[in-house]
Amino acid sequence: MSEKQTLIPANSAHMASEHNVHGWERAGSVATGVIMVGKGLRRGGVFGLIQVAIGGVALARGITGHSSVKSLIERGRSDLDNIRAKIERSGAELQALKANAEAATRGTTVTGNDALKDPKP
Repeated sequence: MSEKQTLIPANSAHMASEHNVHGWERAGSVATGVIMVGKGLRRGGVFGLIQVAIGGVALARGITGHSSVKSLIERGRSDLDNIRAKIERSGAELQALKANAEAATRGTTVTGNDALKDPKP
């Protein structure tokens, strides 16, 4: 192993994907979270508590810059893209096999069961 590989922390892949909410989306989450928490506190009761909880999640999303739901969606989209690429590669390989088979059989003729008949009359 090289020195560079030994200095990389074990959770560096997680750290690289830590911030998946950026720019206006992050600012919007903070603003929405603050508004929802404020409204929930003023409203009170069970529905106010639910509103405070949802606002807290939006606020945390904006402050940390990370959304677990967005990570799951992005991972699913990435998996689908990988599957689509594999299917397209398989299709191209199948087309190449078909072309090779057609080229190999162009000069060949099939005589049916004549080859199986006994040559002695």
